[in-house]
Amino acid sequence: MTGRGATADTYRIAEGRLGDEPTVTVSAPDGAARAVLALRGATLLSWQVAREAPGQFTEPTEPVEPTELTDGYRDEAELRSQDGVRAGLLAPFSNRVADGRYHYGGRDHDLLPARVEDRTIYHGFAREAPFQLVGATTTSDSARLLLRSTSIRPDRYPGYPFALDLDVEYTIGRRELGIEIRATNVGETTAPYASGWHPYFTLSRPRPIDDLVLQIPAHTLIRTDASLIPLRGKEALLPLDRRPDLDFRTPRRLGDAVIDACFADLAPGPGGRTETVLSDPATGAELRVWQHGGYLHVFTGDTLARDRRASIALEPVEAPTDAFNRPEHTNALSLEPGRQREFRFGVTYRPSTH
Repeated sequence: MTGRGATADTYRIAEGRLGDEPTVTVSAPDGAARAVLALRGATLLSWQVAREAPGQFTEPTEPVEPTELTDGYRDEAELRSQDGVRAGLLAPFSNRVADGRYHYGGRDHDLLPARVEDRTIYHGFAREAPFQLVGATTTSDSARLLLRSTSIRPDRYPGYPFALDLDVEYTIGRRELGIEIRATNVGETTAPYASGWHPYFTLSRPRPIDDLVLQIPAHTLIRTDASLIPLRGKEALLPLDRRPDLDFRTPRRLGDAVIDACFADLAPGPGGRTETVLSDPATGAELRVWQHGGYLHVFTGDTLARDRRASIALEPVEAPTDAFNRPEHTNALSLEPGRQREFRFGVTYRPSTH
């Protein structure tokens, strides 16, 4: 399979499998960039980019060996288990819904109607939904993939009686990967909806993340209880001046910090694009996780089943945890019948200049 108009000088698109799970692989013509996606959840499994310094992507005489920048699912069993939600696309909600219950549209909804002891539910349904590749274009500079899911319907997921079509558009270039999630309400009632992304990044493998440097342009921390549910109302908003241990406005080393927290009031740069920067002082390489609006959730991977603290989750999200239960977010979440909403984010790699 190749993109429309693909030639030997353009990006290549090929179908494959991870066990029994269908995948799509995108490769730059010179091998300097490669991305692998699973159709289950439209999940990014791998993103590799060459480490050459700027200006060295010209007519290579030898095959380029790219480096892995994400810590995604490695096999079919991991993808199906969803442990850690590695690079999961989060919709129609991100992070947790308190007790699996919420009130919306004048009704009470229960996302876990069966009798279960653990009432924890998080990160929505899209990450396990079936997607189809419905469009692909390639040029000499990038590839664009459009994946679609029509699985969110009133009778499909308990406690979510709404109908959404999801389009996920990936743009893969030599040093940048961009994602846009678009949700269209194809039902007859207004739906609560928010999206996000849960990628894990690595610059230091096989070393742990402790020596990496993080910069987050956020002014506010979302305070939570022991179950990681935000406190009520304005009690949830804590200026980072009062939490210097979690204040990364000035770049600093992660060290042994254990983080599972949401950051708000992100300061945008030109064009409204906010950038969170992860860098490796040992090499000078850096990753810039960018987003248009929303919040940033950070997780240092301390409870992962595999390779704890080998990577860090830097998660662009439209809304904070338990937004379905927060009246101040009702208007922002509401997606009316026939309306569409999008959320754009991605990551840029800047190689070492040493």
